[in-house]
Formats: sequence, structure tokens, C-alpha cells
Amino acid sequence: MAGTGEVVAAGVPGARGADGLPRHGVDRATFRAIAGARGGPEAVRLLRAGQLSKRALLLLALRRAAPQDEGYREAYGQVRAMQRDDRSRWEEVLLRPELDAWAADCLRALSGGTAVSLDGLGEFVRAEAGPALALECDGLRWEPVVDHVGPRRVDFGRPPAGPLSPGELSLWHEQLAEAWRILVRRHRRHAQALAACVGTVVPLRPAPGGEGVSAAARRAYGAVAASLPGDPALLALALVHEFLHVQLGALLDLVPLHRPNGPVIYHAPWRTDPRPVGALLQGTYAHLGVASFWCAEAAAGGAGGARAEGEFARWRQHTLTAAETLLACGELTSQGSEFTEELVRSVRELDGPDPGA
Repeated sequence: MAGTGEVVAAGVPGARGADGLPRHGVDRATFRAIAGARGGPEAVRLLRAGQLSKRALLLLALRRAAPQDEGYREAYGQVRAMQRDDRSRWEEVLLRPELDAWAADCLRALSGGTAVSLDGLGEFVRAEAGPALALECDGLRWEPVVDHVGPRRVDFGRPPAGPLSPGELSLWHEQLAEAWRILVRRHRRHAQALAACVGTVVPLRPAPGGEGVSAAARRAYGAVAASLPGDPALLALALVHEFLHVQLGALLDLVPLHRPNGPVIYHAPWRTDPRPVGALLQGTYAHLGVASFWCAEAAAGGAGGARAEGEFARWRQHTLTAAETLLACGELTSQGSEFTEELVRSVRELDGPDPGA
């Protein structure tokens, strides 16, 4: 196998193109760590840099596609000035979770000859992030914003719960604080990566039967969405699950892991409807996090020991079964096969001692 310094993704890390943006690469050691859900803050920083470049390129493409739009030209000039003079503010604006979807939708419309308003960029520039929670446990800090107001440019697949009343918002704060304590004390590796990546939590309504739901959106990097379960351990689990969806989405922007979804669909052990290869890969990766979570809960005696052991056994097997389907499907790239093989190795190691450390 190649050395750990070999670049997996296309591009040369550190090099810059004519647009001034860096060319990104993922070294093999980091790639494997991400595949095993153990990349930590270092992997998040690499993927975050890729997201910044992608969004900057989307805004540049809009500038070129609509050269006559004076309002957009002014807002784009402000963004470029931030990039030069106030890097932290530039990153804050570009990494607003819904900017990616807005820019891509506008570019798609313009490419199809449809007139579209580009005022949204000015709104992103003027908007201030909502008040962030200051969650701290055992020296590890997370400062998410509970975005319950909108507006919504991203569909999380479930209706949003907001706007929340003061009492409802207070309950969210309490549950997130407790979920954060669980993550830090029993799943610290996941907590460290989550804190580095996720800055926005979007409250969702539960399913019609009252069941908890959670979601992530491919074009909403840095955001996870969930309903509020009664058990903070389940909220902690939802955060891990959805963070891994977000992380894989960012990796897919740098490394092709599968061919474009075709007509063939595959069985996913956790669903009744078959899934295309991309969705199956997403689900398998996120359920590595689920299996890891329950393994650590069982080891710690949390969430009802017998229940945690049963959930761990179930999700470990489901994840391995889905990974075997992926490896046999013929639709993964060579990098996708390597990614999935590392995922399988990580799942098989979960019965070792202290998996959450």
C-alpha cells in the first residue's frame, strides 16, 4: 500500500490556481481516518477549506454569469474585500450553511436562461449569526446556533419546527447541553470533530407518529437538523449520525467515491426502499457512527446497558452487510473501494476495548 503522504484527491495541496484559491488534496492517512470516522478536527479543517474554495468559485461563476447585475457586483465586491482584509468574517459569510444551495440554484437558473434575483448574496453579507450557545464540558467547547427562524433555502426533508417559543428554545438549550455532556464524556473523539464542523442546529418537527427524526443536507455544510427527543442520549446519537453525513458530503466534493447514480438500486438493511449507490454509501458511513455510538454506550453502561448492547449488535451487522453490498456493486471508484474497506475494518474493530476513547 502507498505511503501515508500520498495524495488521494486530485490537485496539489497548497498550490494555487489563477483564481487565487488553493488546490486541495487529501493525504492517504487523513483519507483513511475519515473513512473510519476518526479524522477529528484535523480532517474537518481540510474539508472546511475545500468548502470555502467551492463556495468562492460558485460566487465567481455567478459574477461571470450575471455581469450586468449591479446589486450582485456590489455584494461580490464586499465579499472579495472581506477575503483580503477580514478573513474570519469572509469565512463566516461563505460558510453560512445555506449559501451553497442558494448559489448553486441561481447558477443553474442562469445557465438555463431563467431570470433570477441575486439579492441573496447581499442578505448573506448583511446577516449576523444568531446567538450561539456556549456549551462546555471537561474543557471541550461547542458553540452552535439553534436556527429556528430561517428563511429556509435548504430542504431537510422534514418540516422545520420554528419559530420556537422562549420555552421551547430553552428546552432545546437544555437538551443540547446534556447531549454535549454525553458526547464529551463517552464519545470524545466524535465530540471534537462535531465541535469543529457543526455550527448550526435546525429544529425539525417529529414524524407524524411522534418518532424522532434527524437530517443533513448535501448543500448545507456545517448544519444538522433534528427533532427534540425525550432522551438526550438519542439527541447525541442524532448529532453524530448527521455530522458524518455532512463530513462525507464534504469529502465527496474533493474525492469521487462512486460513479453517478444509475438505474440500479440496492437493499439497505435499515430501510424498506432500495437505494442508489450514493445514498447507500451515505447511509453506511453514517451508521458506522451509530454502531460506534452504541458500542461506547454499552462499554460505559449508558442508555440502559442491555439496550445499548442490542443496538450495537444490530447496527454493527447492518453496517457490515451494507458495506459488503457496496464492495460487490461495481459502482465504487478505486478510492471508494478503499474508503469502504477502511470503513469495514473500523466497524470490525468496534468490539475492542474502550471504543469511544
